[in-house]
Amino acid sequence: MHPTLKRALPLLTVLILAGIVVFVWRNRAPDPTPQPHPPVQIPPPSPALSVLGETPDWSRLDVYQNTITRAEFERLLTTVFVTGGAWRNFIEIDEQEARIRTDGDGIFHHRFAAPGAETPAPRPWKSTADLPPAPEGKPLEGLHIAIDPGHIGGEWAKIEERWLQVGNSSPIREGDMTLRVAQLLKPKLEGLGAVVSLVRTKTEPVTPLRPDSLAELAKDSAKPADSPEALRKLAERLFYRTAEIRARAALVNQTLKPDLVLCLHFNADPWGDSNNPTLVTRSHLHLILNGAYTDEEVGFSDQRFSLLEKLLSRTHDEEARVAATVADVFAEKSGLPPFSYPAGSTNAVSVNGHPYLWARNLLANRLYERPVIYMEPWLMNSVSDHPRMAAGDYEGLREVNGKMQPSIFREYADFLTEGLARHYAAKRGIKD
Repeated sequence: MHPTLKRALPLLTVLILAGIVVFVWRNRAPDPTPQPHPPVQIPPPSPALSVLGETPDWSRLDVYQNTITRAEFERLLTTVFVTGGAWRNFIEIDEQEARIRTDGDGIFHHRFAAPGAETPAPRPWKSTADLPPAPEGKPLEGLHIAIDPGHIGGEWAKIEERWLQVGNSSPIREGDMTLRVAQLLKPKLEGLGAVVSLVRTKTEPVTPLRPDSLAELAKDSAKPADSPEALRKLAERLFYRTAEIRARAALVNQTLKPDLVLCLHFNADPWGDSNNPTLVTRSHLHLILNGAYTDEEVGFSDQRFSLLEKLLSRTHDEEARVAATVADVFAEKSGLPPFSYPAGSTNAVSVNGHPYLWARNLLANRLYERPVIYMEPWLMNSVSDHPRMAAGDYEGLREVNGKMQPSIFREYADFLTEGLARHYAAKRGIKD
């Protein structure tokens, strides 16, 4: 090594070490003293919709501005349409308006009318009060009634879990039975002056969808641990409980456009094995109107919209008036006692103290944009009712359960016809 370089080596080493120290110091970790974080922007929640639900057009409610007072709005909301307190998370009320959360952070403003200054609520259906006096013998003239035979029946009855067989008797299918009642009921109502449409005319679905086409939606809705069998069952429920009812609602709202919808059903208690069902000794009757939205249901924007549309269009008032007379007549003629939901139920509300009338939020009576009366008479697995159903339809009397009895399907049609006739004849009067 050159002597001069050898003398400079210690100085070079010191300079290199100093450079390293400076580099490390400049790139040291930041001071651990906490610093304030900038505010975090939380995105608005996505619209919460029911399964297969559509985002509502809230502007449709503008036609109801100034049609209801605050007191009446709050009364209907809290005594008919909700069962809990979660509505306060979505609806804020003062003397001038209700502010309703729509989708995400949107707000719909509904203006209240001053007492005595309400404008009439527009609606696409005729109430009892809208009908003029009727010709004698035609109390239903000018009324358009849609009859919706509940369930599907036929080959779909087992999938719907509305099929049962007792011993060697004929199997009964609720969808077949409600369709037979509808076929008997239609000419009777037409004879009293009504225009009558059937929502379903055969034991086939209204919806073009099938369980297979809903398999992917079932996967999206399922729990991670669900088995293939559970997924198949879920796809079937989406078919007959959801897609089918939504297809019927589209038919009712967009094509038929009736003044009143009659949803025909037969009730049942849990029966277990459809091939060896548990039979019960009781039977009963109740009629269901729309209402009693649970806290969870109010959280869905499409259901919240339907609640408001039902409330503001006053379908409940018409349902309660018509159903009260129908229930009175049906109970009088059939002798059926009333069914009662448990005290404190979160999904059912008694209507006006009437023992046979209850409000519930069912898909059909929510989506049908008309007054809906949802019939639930007799029990498919009652020891007294089942043999009459298994006997099928017939004219006159036949010995069933050891006594001569008429067809249960004809009684259903007769009692419902008389109830409707009695209501409209009494409320609208007779034309001179």
